[in-house]
Amino acid sequence: MSSEKDDRRSAGALEAAVMAALWTADAALTPAEVQAELGAGLARTTVTTILSRLHEKGTLERQRQGRGYAYRPIQDPHGLTALRMHGELDRDSDRETVLARFVAQLDPDDEQVLRRLLDEGP
Repeated sequence: MSSEKDDRRSAGALEAAVMAALWTADAALTPAEVQAELGAGLARTTVTTILSRLHEKGTLERQRQGRGYAYRPIQDPHGLTALRMHGELDRDSDRETVLARFVAQLDPDDEQVLRRLLDEGP
């Protein structure tokens, strides 16, 4: 028999679900709209907390809508991944070593893509 806590999704899973709902939306969504998209019996306060935390992390922007806010992603999924990679790189003082190890661990196909992108420039 599983407990109620075992049936809950992790904060990371909730954040991923919220981001997925926002990425598919055509406009900024309120917490109530995100809640409706997610279904699954989530409380609006839970959705609001997740949205607020994502905003604090710099993942979402928000705009005033009535007495609350509507939220939209700052980056598409690929941009968010790149932003996270930059964040990890910024956490270490020895960037050269981190980059060298990252490149050393790339599979050959990814290494070719990276070389091509570097050759093409911005």
